[in-house]
Formats: sequence, structure tokens, C-alpha cells
Amino acid sequence: MNLRALLAGLCLLLMALPLMAAQPEQNPEQMIRDSIDELMTRIEGREDYFADNLDELEAIVDDSLADVADFRYIGASVMGRYFGNATPQQRSRFVETFRKTLIDTYAKGLVTFDYREIRVLENQQASRYEDQASVAMEVVANDGAVYPVSYSLRLDDGHWKVVNVIVNGINLGLTFRNQFDQAMREHNRDYDAVIDNWAPELAVEELEEGGNA
Repeated sequence: MNLRALLAGLCLLLMALPLMAAQPEQNPEQMIRDSIDELMTRIEGREDYFADNLDELEAIVDDSLADVADFRYIGASVMGRYFGNATPQQRSRFVETFRKTLIDTYAKGLVTFDYREIRVLENQQASRYEDQASVAMEVVANDGAVYPVSYSLRLDDGHWKVVNVIVNGINLGLTFRNQFDQAMREHNRDYDAVIDNWAPELAVEELEEGGNA
């Protein structure tokens, strides 16, 4: 399986969530489970169309993610210890840059997202906090390889929103935070230079080998 396509497919999975996000009484596990069915309906048989209309696909993902992914929370987390010294303008600009580059980077992989099965695990681990949750699932590739995936969510104004994803043991939020830290070192803590040159990077080899969350 193309692991970059796997990441893209997981981003696309979030496209289906706005319909479920409007139901605050629904628990995160059921929200994710229902979203899979909705996803299949939206993309089945349209891979070739989206391959020729990537701008449209990016716009769809962009609009949908705005309702279900807490990009301000994610952006602050990625900036980590540098967040406090950034100006409000720099914080907002990074959030916007992070959102756009993430969508642009993985949209191309959506049309090659190839798998046998996506399944939400039956036995979910209970959360210690009422406003936090995680949903564990597995993606089964056509070659039989199984990739564990975990969505981290937080309750925001009565609605669950995704704030992180762990794929095959690789914590994407932590990976991007380390990338931001490295970029700040390379650019002598020049926030604007880091933001101007930001591009989310994640080695496919790293995902295939797995890691510690």
C-alpha cells in the first residue's frame, strides 16, 4: 500500500464527519464508524474524476475539515514551545499555512488510496477525561498488511473535533512538532522564514517501519 495515500485517505475520511458532528449526542466511536459509510458513498467510482480535478477535491476537503479538525489547537501544538513568543499574526498565519499545505500535500494521494477494509475496533479504550477521546481503527491493505490508526478528539462547544492522528505507531502531531522545532533551529528562530518555507514532511519509510507514539 502507498502509505502517503493511506494518510491522504485518512484525511479524506474526515470529509464525512460534518454530518455526524451536527449530532452532539453521538459518541466519537459511532461518529467515526458512521463516517466510513458516508465516505464510501462520496468517493466510490469517482477516483478518475478527482484525479483530473484535484483543485475541486482540495476545496471539498478544505471546507469539510474546517468543521471537524481543530486547526488552531493543532497549530498551537505543532508550534509547541515556540507558540508563546509568536505574535498573534504569526500564530494565525502558521495555522493557515499548516492547513493549506497539509491538504495540498495529501490531496494527490487520495486518488490512489487503495485498501481492502477499514474497520473501527469493537473494544475501545475508555478516556480518563470527559472532554477527550480516542478512536482506534485499522486499515487493511490489499496485500493483507494491517495498519493501526488512532484518532484523538476533544470536545469543543458540544462537538467532537479531531486534534491528532497516530498511524502505525507514528504520532503525526509530534512528528510535525519536531519538524517545526528543527526548522526554527535552522532559521535561527525566524518565525516568518519558517512559516514561508513550511511543508509537512513524513517519510513513507517511517510509517512502514512504525514507531512509538
